[in-house]
Amino acid sequence: MATAQDNYLKLLSHPVAQEVAGRFGLPRPAALRRYRPGEPLLPGPVLLLGTGTGADAVAGTLPGLGLQVRRQAASGERLGAIVAVLDEAAGPADLAGPALALGAALRDLAPGGRIVTISRPAGGALPPAAAAARQGVQGLLRSLARELRGGATGNGILLGEGVQAGAPAVLGVLRFLLSARSAYVDGQFLQVDGAGGSFEAAAERPLAGKAAVVTGAARGIGAAIAEVLRRDGADVVVVDVPAAGEQLAAVANRIGATALQLDITGPAAGARILERTAGRHGRLDIVVHNAGITRDKLLANMDADRWKAVLEVNLAAPLRLNEAFLASDLLGPAPRFVCLASTSGIAGNRGQTNYAASKAGIIGMVNASAPLLAARGGAINAVAPGFIETEMTARMPAATREVARRLLPSLQQGGLPQDVAEAVAFLASADAAGINGQTLRVCGQSLVGA
Repeated sequence: MATAQDNYLKLLSHPVAQEVAGRFGLPRPAALRRYRPGEPLLPGPVLLLGTGTGADAVAGTLPGLGLQVRRQAASGERLGAIVAVLDEAAGPADLAGPALALGAALRDLAPGGRIVTISRPAGGALPPAAAAARQGVQGLLRSLARELRGGATGNGILLGEGVQAGAPAVLGVLRFLLSARSAYVDGQFLQVDGAGGSFEAAAERPLAGKAAVVTGAARGIGAAIAEVLRRDGADVVVVDVPAAGEQLAAVANRIGATALQLDITGPAAGARILERTAGRHGRLDIVVHNAGITRDKLLANMDADRWKAVLEVNLAAPLRLNEAFLASDLLGPAPRFVCLASTSGIAGNRGQTNYAASKAGIIGMVNASAPLLAARGGAINAVAPGFIETEMTARMPAATREVARRLLPSLQQGGLPQDVAEAVAFLASADAAGINGQTLRVCGQSLVGA
């Protein structure tokens, strides 16, 4: 079954349609800047705002990404990004200068440009004024992200305890947020809690030499994840139920992966995955828990079978698989686990109590499992998709689907499976070395959809 197509977005690729939409006040979503190997990281130079040692450190590291840096905007120059370093904000007055300078430069931001703030979280024993300023950055960034147009996005980096703005792990996250890989990540914050190792300048194949397994990989988001991991250099084992064997084989053949037909709820599923992956590639480095099902009903009409099936596939199976993987000496020296959650697990969704419970459970599992992975030199994180153009959204009533697309405040369109896959590949890479136990929303700054 084909995924839903955004025909309105395609129509707006014609100038006449854009003019008509503007005349009648209709939404005019822009085509998003998505990743293509070999393309520049940004469509223009970076304006870096902020003062102090943190801002100077970031300015010194950005050329390592192949970027030109401006400390002051040049008249008429189109900017690829604006990075505001606010790590030394100690009170509300410290926000005014950078915020107004950022606002003055927005007109020079190129289509598909990026806004990134670098600040510190408000937790811990802080003076009230400092906590207020730090939390204020998050309100500023999230609101600004809703004002951007032309496919531009705004996101933030939070510096954990002892992490400096110029640390390699910060630069890795900054590269992702500036890149076209983060096209559908908007209004989000990632906290860097470790300084990370050495920064790798070349990023065309960041997963080369890694062995990955992706569950639920026969179609949709799972197939896209497998494809992007393979593109980035990983050796991939794709897993799905025997009933999807033909589709699974097609995915494996198309990307050059190994197919494993397997019900992940079976008691020996973990051992079979380890056996196949290690037998082909020597070890298991990357685990992507993507397999999931829905059995939607209002709770008043929910039966035990619907509830149990969703919780078993979506949550209980990943828990058992993780136990098996962590107990094995076939797991690589710095394993990275990425789990698919959902915005339904964050904000809830009518008729999805079972699905939302399972996806909220994934977020809890990730948070609690972070120390276990850290002890192995690795990490575990989650990606929570919002409205993504898949077979599931293709089955929605047309009017509901169209409203969900246009409700997004700035992007005004659904995401693609590739958008989720890019976020998963980032969290599986060394660029995410300082991120552990977190959930990254890929939802265009909306909580609509599953």
